[in-house]
Order: sequence, then structure tokens, then C-alpha cells
Amino acid sequence: MTRYSRRRMITGLAVALVAPTLARAHKVQLPEHFNPVAVQTGRTDWLPGEIHVVPDEFHLFLMGQDGAAIRYGVGVGRKGLYESGIFTVARKAKWPWWRPTPAMIRREPGKYSKYKNGMKGGPNNPLGARALYLYDANGRDTYLRIHGTNAPSTIGTAVSNGCARLTNEHIKDLYDRVQIGARVSLHPKVLTA
Repeated sequence: MTRYSRRRMITGLAVALVAPTLARAHKVQLPEHFNPVAVQTGRTDWLPGEIHVVPDEFHLFLMGQDGAAIRYGVGVGRKGLYESGIFTVARKAKWPWWRPTPAMIRREPGKYSKYKNGMKGGPNNPLGARALYLYDANGRDTYLRIHGTNAPSTIGTAVSNGCARLTNEHIKDLYDRVQIGARVSLHPKVLTA
């Protein structure tokens, strides 16, 4: 039998109240399993406040107490561009400014060279409404982000240049819950797709 603490019960109720509201906030209808939901992961080695991205499931888990989590649907990096590892949220931004990396411009100059000087934040910006900036163990910016998207139909796909993307409504919720310094684990891809 599972033991429930008062804190865990209150956290669960808060998540249960928020998740349906977020699920209805979309203009694009996502499959149900990509909407935020409170789950029990059974993972006591995933600690409260940590973020875990499981690319083969297209899910991000924001951990709570005793293996409880909020699960969000995500889009991830396409083949050859997804980078697994352990990172830290070193910066957060609302309606972030964006510039494609030099590698993105080399791979797809027709698509990205027009933005080589950057793009201010807003609804047409590919980073969407919010961004969490991931840094490595040496304190260097990895150019990996967990961010919103202006293309919500890409949730549940491997299409990005390496970042994890959520709908704008979901990244706003996640952004408010995540602290600077949070540990992020981008788990390895097991499937080849």
C-alpha cells in the first residue's frame, strides 16, 4: 500500500487542477498522452526539482517527491542532432531572443542565414514563449534549450536541431516551476528514429 504525505497529496491536487486547464489551452489538439499530467514514475533516483527528458517516449518529467512528477509531451532533436547528457538550467528567459547557431546556418543556409543577426522574441520566434538555457558541468552554454515553439504540431516528433520543445502553454507552466540551477538529464535515445 502506498503511503501519502500531506505535502504529496497537496502537490498532487495542485497538479491535477493545473493539467486539465493546460490541456485545453491549445489551438492544436495534441494526443492525450502529450498533455501535462501528474504521474508516479517509480524512480526514486530521479530527485525533486530535476528535469528528465526521455526522447524515445517524447516526454519530459519534472520531478516532485517520492517519484511523483508532472509529465509533459515534447519534441526532440532529429537524428544526429540530439545530445544526451547532464546539464544545468543556468538561465531562463521570457519571449527569448534567438539566433541560429553557425552549424544550423551551414546545414540549412536557405532556412537560417536570413536570421544570422538574430530575431527578437515574439510569436514568430522558434523559441516560443519561454526558454530554459542548458549549460554543461564547466559552466559553458551548450546552445541546448528547453523552449516553447511556434509549431505545436511538432510535439511528439524528432525534428529539432537538438533542443527539447513544448507547446507555449506548457513551457510557461514548466518555466514557472523550474529553478535556476536545476539539474537536467537528457537521456540517451535507444530507438534509431
